[in-house]
Amino acid sequence: MTTTTTHANAPEHPARLDMGKLAPGVYKAMVALDAASRKGVDPVLAELVKIRTSQLNHCAFCIDMHSKDALAAGESAERIIQLSAWEESQHFYTDKELAALALTEAVTVLTDGFVPDEVFARAAKHFEEAELAQLIAVIMVINSWNRIAVTTRMVPGHYTPGSAKV
Repeated sequence: MTTTTTHANAPEHPARLDMGKLAPGVYKAMVALDAASRKGVDPVLAELVKIRTSQLNHCAFCIDMHSKDALAAGESAERIIQLSAWEESQHFYTDKELAALALTEAVTVLTDGFVPDEVFARAAKHFEEAELAQLIAVIMVINSWNRIAVTTRMVPGHYTPGSAKV
């Protein structure tokens, strides 16, 4: 299912460093936090949130990983492709997914200000409190993974679903 295409004019850059090897305690804690954050959250919704967060953070490694995981979980390529323009493509998503995507953007792009009350209220309308707390945790964790991957220049294109969970 995975295909990798390289282009002669775009050589692959090397990763800067390997967090798993150099900070194994932190890395293992992140993996455990990631697993804990996903408890009770629909797996496909979690992948959509992770993809959108990664798009906002320009994290190619995580976009690659979570797009592949979403496809493996049964998500359509069309809905994944439309994520970058979800506000103009709302008919592809449920009201619950739209609320999650709005919350994802508000939590991820904090430079725009605090998470607006109306965005939080919209999410609270579609998620029970415990599920909302877990969704916020998923958003928080993928933002952390994005910062690790972008800073260390993790290389996209080599991930196979089921080989790791980030």
